[in-house]
Amino acid sequence: MGAESPAGAECPVGSERSMGSERSGRFAQRLGWYCAERDEVRVSMLPAGKALAFAAEGERRCLGVWRAGRWIVCPYAAVIDGASAKDQCARCAQLDRSRSVAADTMADDPRPYGVYLAYFGPGLLKVGITAAERGPARLVEQGAVAYAWLGRGPLMAARRAEALLGSALAVPDRFGKAAKRAARGALPAWSERVAELAQLHARARGLAGWPETLEPVEFAATDHTELFGLDRVPAGAVELGGLTAGAEVVGEVLAGVGPDLYLRLAGAGAGAGEGAREEAAHPGAWVASEGGGGDAGSGASMVSGFSEASGGGGVVAVLDARVLSGWVLGPAAGRVTTVAVRAAAYGAGAAGTGGRAGDGLQGGLF
Repeated sequence: MGAESPAGAECPVGSERSMGSERSGRFAQRLGWYCAERDEVRVSMLPAGKALAFAAEGERRCLGVWRAGRWIVCPYAAVIDGASAKDQCARCAQLDRSRSVAADTMADDPRPYGVYLAYFGPGLLKVGITAAERGPARLVEQGAVAYAWLGRGPLMAARRAEALLGSALAVPDRFGKAAKRAARGALPAWSERVAELAQLHARARGLAGWPETLEPVEFAATDHTELFGLDRVPAGAVELGGLTAGAEVVGEVLAGVGPDLYLRLAGAGAGAGEGAREEAAHPGAWVASEGGGGDAGSGASMVSGFSEASGGGGVVAVLDARVLSGWVLGPAAGRVTTVAVRAAAYGAGAAGTGGRAGDGLQGGLF
C-alpha cells in the first residue's frame, strides 16, 4: 500500500513513499503512495496486463506509523534494509506494536471480531481473527486461496477460540511465504478445497471449551481463484529479491495474490514493449514503503538463465510487493529487470475461472 502526490506536484524528489501492494475496488491489486510534505495519499491500480518499468532511487527509508487514519512520518528518517519484509525501523515498529491486536497490546478493543479458517493449499489451513468491520480484507491481504468464518464475538473470546484450535487440533496461526507460494502452484479442485475446510470447521465446532460469548457461524466457503487470477500463476515462476539503489523492474502484471505480484519480465524471451518505453519517458520520482524477503541485487539482468514459463514468452517472476515500500520509484532507464532472482519449485497452475481514468501509464507516476 502506499501514497503519492499527483504528477508534477511540488513535493521534492524522495518525498513520495510507496507503501507496497494492496487491494481496492474493492480488492483489486494496487500500489499506494504517500507524500509527507503534502500529507497526500494516492493509489495506482495494477490490473493484469499492466506494464511496469521502474527503478529504485536513493535509499529505502522507514515510512513511519499509521495512526488515526493518517501517516506519522518516521522522525528519524531511518534507512532500512532493502531486502526485508519489514517496512519500519525498530523504533517505529515498537511504537506501532504498542497498541496492536496482533501484538496483544490492545485487549480493550470493543469491536466485534471474527474467527476464520484460511486455506492456502492441501494441508495448509490456519486459524486467525480479524475485526468484523474489515470483512474479508485480512484474508485477501494474506493471500488465502479460500476461507470460511467460524465464529464472531468479543476480541478475547475470539482469541480463546484461536488458542483452542491451536492446542486441541494443532491448527497453526501462520504459514511462511515459501509454503504459500509453493502450494498455490499446484492447487486441487474447488470441491477438494471445500471438503478440507468443511472437515476442519466441523471439528472446531465440536471442541469442548468453545467460548460462550463467541457466536458460531454456519459453514460457508469463499474462493479467491478469480479474484487473485490464480489460473494465471504458472509453474516454474522465479522469485525476485529485494531492491538496491538503481535496481530496475520491467515487465507486465499477470496476477496478484496477497502481497505477491506475478510479473512476466521483459528482456528474457520478450521485449519491454512500447508500454515500458513510454512509461520511462514520463518524469517523476516516488518512494515505496513495505519490505520483502529475498537476496538483493542489481547490475546485469540475471533472468536469462531460467527457462521460460508456459503460457507465453518471457520469464515469470513473483515479487513480494512489500519490498517496494520506502523506496523512491523513478522511471526505468533500461528494458530488462536487473533485480537478482532465484529459482523456486512450483507445481502446475491452478485450474479456475478465469487504472483510474486519466491516470495514464504507470498510474500517472512516470
